[in-house]
Amino acid sequence: MDSSSELHAISADWLKRLEIASSSGDVMSFVGHFLSDGWFRDLLCFSWNFRTLSGPENIHRFLSEVVDGKSRLEYSGLRDFKLDDHTVNAPSPFKLPGPQVIEGVQGAFTFSITNPPALGRGFFRLTQDIDGKWKALTLFTNMQDLVGYEESSTDRQGLYEGRKTTWEEDVDAKFRAIEADPTVLIVGGGQSGLTFAARLGRLGIRALVIEKNARVGDSWRQRYPNLTLHTPAYLSSMLYNPYPTNFPKYIPKGKIAHFLESYAVNQELCIWLSSIVGSTPVYDSSSARWTVEVQHGDQKVILNPKHLVLATGSGRPRIPSWNGMDDFGGALYHSDFHTDAEQFRDKRIVVVGAGNASGDICQDFVAHGAAEVTMVQRCATCVVSSSAMEETYFKLPFSDNHPIEELDLRMNSLPSAFLLQLMKSGGTQHMKMFDKELHDGLRKAGFNLTWELSPGSGEVGLAGFLFCRLTAGTMLDVGCGKLIVEGKVKVKQGQDISHFDKDGIEFKDGSKLSADVIVLATGNEPVMKATRAFLGDNIAEQLPPEVWGLDSEGELNQTYRPSGHPGLWFAIGSFEFSRFFSKHLGLQILARELGIA
Repeated sequence: MDSSSELHAISADWLKRLEIASSSGDVMSFVGHFLSDGWFRDLLCFSWNFRTLSGPENIHRFLSEVVDGKSRLEYSGLRDFKLDDHTVNAPSPFKLPGPQVIEGVQGAFTFSITNPPALGRGFFRLTQDIDGKWKALTLFTNMQDLVGYEESSTDRQGLYEGRKTTWEEDVDAKFRAIEADPTVLIVGGGQSGLTFAARLGRLGIRALVIEKNARVGDSWRQRYPNLTLHTPAYLSSMLYNPYPTNFPKYIPKGKIAHFLESYAVNQELCIWLSSIVGSTPVYDSSSARWTVEVQHGDQKVILNPKHLVLATGSGRPRIPSWNGMDDFGGALYHSDFHTDAEQFRDKRIVVVGAGNASGDICQDFVAHGAAEVTMVQRCATCVVSSSAMEETYFKLPFSDNHPIEELDLRMNSLPSAFLLQLMKSGGTQHMKMFDKELHDGLRKAGFNLTWELSPGSGEVGLAGFLFCRLTAGTMLDVGCGKLIVEGKVKVKQGQDISHFDKDGIEFKDGSKLSADVIVLATGNEPVMKATRAFLGDNIAEQLPPEVWGLDSEGELNQTYRPSGHPGLWFAIGSFEFSRFFSKHLGLQILARELGIA
């Protein structure tokens, strides 16, 4: 199976047979194109939601559900399947890690949807069953555009003959229309809020962003000074606007902040800075609109958007309460407020927590000459080095000269639950091989490691912590691990904190740590806790208990999909999540505005 013509023939034959089953509404035949342990992920093609089904029985049940008197398969009417021959996702061989390597043929394809009239793009991975027949290990169907409402490319030429207004005048008029009647109000002007506003702009939907800070990018500027992105620039590309090619691979936070500020200008985003929601928003089901009071500078403004999107990040700082905290005689603060290690040169530092922020901040203190730095590890941490990530997660299947959208399609075509299954069955062991020396050194230094979300649940590794805990409990090591191994950062592990006193921390076993500075790198509160405070108990009670984390099928709870309350949406997550799923949230809102969802 080496030649491209053979790969193409295998893919084309399977895809043609799948199209016949789809266009004829033959559920049994459609499901027969999957392996007995095959996976099907659908984003908006068969329902206005995200679904992942594993095994023929579950796939059959979903596609057989009745919609307007027809099976879901027949009603949606996927047709016009065409192999994607002219992109980097043309048919190619693949291998997946595990105790027995899984290999076969993968590729992308395009299709049309009948109800609603839409265009889609899919991705398949085929392997041979015991009879040698090619069947789907995974199939991904993804809505790309609603017909007649495709993302606009209007006025991409700039000024043209006969034009009466300047760009500045056009933008000003657009902003006035948005401010007068925003269809969507986005709370939060970080990368997720900005990305979604840019997406809505291309879909022709009026979106207003409100941001509490005085400048776009301040949510990055105000974080600790040595922070950089922990993912490479290409993978963290902003929608429509990749970073300049001379940017560093891991972009410093100040550079990100300035880029986001320029992004807002270049994408013509309507943003109210120094603005907050002044009171609990109220939803009127009869008008299907919100009433939102916004404190915009020194003005109170009442807005009535149809959709409220919370893009407020990963939650407020989690600050545990221990007895005696007020008695501590030194500096005590949460890691979100760490700004200047230099002022604590020659001081004794204790950092409570052992995740990403803790690792970065311990490095900062060592670099600025702290007398002693100790990390308090309260529970085991999932540690992966940046070099191991370069060999696995960050290793690109093709050149970064290709559009990031091609990688997004391929990466998101693999169901999250299936990925975690692969990690448990050998993927995590494979990753750990790259970090054996680091892990051995950390254990010797008294640092506790884990790759399980709970004891005995299986080694899901970093992917599991990302999907289930928004990376809480992980350290993507960019240098702190070496400092721990070398003894430059000491580890206090295995004992719970009893209380604070004027000199430092006492633990439940009676041991003590004296400190001049204590930093609480204790993570963030659950998103739902801030949501309840923002929207009140009445609305919060109508929502599922979690934002983020995986549901029973392996899709993210409430994120970029229906929240459980009309007109309320959540847009959170990394650059990669915001870039890809902003389209799906935009399509759901567009469909509701058109009255087809």
